[in-house]
Amino acid sequence: MLTRVDLPLARGNDAEALIEARVAKHDDTYALTYLDFPGGRFTVARKDLAVGTVVRLRVIARDVSLTLARQTDTSILNIFPAIVDEIVPTGDSQVTVKLQVGGIPQLSRITRKSAALLELQPGKSVYAQTKTVALLA
Repeated sequence: MLTRVDLPLARGNDAEALIEARVAKHDDTYALTYLDFPGGRFTVARKDLAVGTVVRLRVIARDVSLTLARQTDTSILNIFPAIVDEIVPTGDSQVTVKLQVGGIPQLSRITRKSAALLELQPGKSVYAQTKTVALLA
């Protein structure tokens, strides 16, 4: 429901996607936790959760940028191949892009100019770069 771009929730300032993931492992060297979902593996700050625990992640659309090629020299750790599903205008200068990431819907909020420069259209392959992920439970 949160990722249905035909509803106001997906076009609001706090548009978000909720993603179910499972704790895969912990990295004690860097104090990180790895969370697997059908689209890949999220890296988050270390959480005291048992391996195998199912959690929910909150990904805010404005924290997801898009690129046509997988970036390598970046501080962003959460980069996933995605397919553009839908694009809807959000105000005068922005669009909300609904993505499919491993079959899981996610949203990205970008400028109309960026969407034009990337030549985004439904079915196009992109990479979703997620800067911030909130662990809900």
